[in-house]
Amino acid sequence: MKRRRRNRKKVCPFLADKELAAQLNYKNPELLLRFITDRGRIVPRRISGVSARYQRKLAEEIKRARAIALLPYAQTGV
Repeated sequence: MKRRRRNRKKVCPFLADKELAAQLNYKNPELLLRFITDRGRIVPRRISGVSARYQRKLAEEIKRARAIALLPYAQTGV
């Protein structure tokens, strides 16, 4: 008999914690690194669970941080 696994709906970390939403800024690379893969790509909404509103803001802040070299555009190396 097969068992069904119920997937829980992911909760947006920025809606759950308003202090975290206030810290969403290009000057905070530690927070932005949580939403970037090891290759330097922005993690999609369906994986991270971020709401559409905050995903747009997150992408904008990551791009700003990349422009002033706080974050890498891509991972270089072997």
